[in-house]
Amino acid sequence: MAAVPQGHAHAVYVWEAPVRLWHWVMMVAMFVLMGTGYLIGVPLFSVIGEAHNQYWFGYVRFLHFAAGYVFAIFLVLRIYWAFVGNKYSREIFLVPFALFTAKFWKGLIDDILFYAYIRREPGSYEGHNPLAAVAMFAMYLLGSVFMIFTGFALYGEGTGATTWQYKMFTSWVEPIFGNPQNIHTWHRFGMWYLIVFSMVHIYMVMRQDVFTNETIVSTMINGWRLKKP
Repeated sequence: MAAVPQGHAHAVYVWEAPVRLWHWVMMVAMFVLMGTGYLIGVPLFSVIGEAHNQYWFGYVRFLHFAAGYVFAIFLVLRIYWAFVGNKYSREIFLVPFALFTAKFWKGLIDDILFYAYIRREPGSYEGHNPLAAVAMFAMYLLGSVFMIFTGFALYGEGTGATTWQYKMFTSWVEPIFGNPQNIHTWHRFGMWYLIVFSMVHIYMVMRQDVFTNETIVSTMINGWRLKKP
């Protein structure tokens, strides 16, 4: 655990180093996946010349696959850290259980009213506020799992029926969707779903950082939740 910042005796160490590393690595991986995924779905026009001299689309696919592996591995590591990390590392995974408590629903409604400019003051939370926790679970976590399953199912089509990708993903995902083209369609829909989440997430974080007296953005850099002067 890092030392308490000078002048902030009541600072709370919220996001541990592995959580912060996961956050920024996943952000970069998502940007790469979104950019390359868009080009894979809507490729540029072919260019004239020998194929081996025009391999840019091969590099696009390689970047997409590599970023997909990074994305999947770091999500698994994040799930592991939810078991061994501090209490804040488990918040987004416990949302389904929190929904059974009146306190969580009151905080969620208050957050919605605050973001709708109906309530002047937001609630004070050391970790995620209820609205952020719901968004992280419903949009990011579930969306990421969906993209990993459908992504590896499509990847297994290329690696073949004898590979672990095909056996672990394609073999059961494809029958659910009916055919590979349907998986492609839903995988691309999932990309836009996560793009919308990213835009909402950035807005919520920036607004919370500007309109409240607690640090938000810097907390995901140094780990500390501080009261502003």
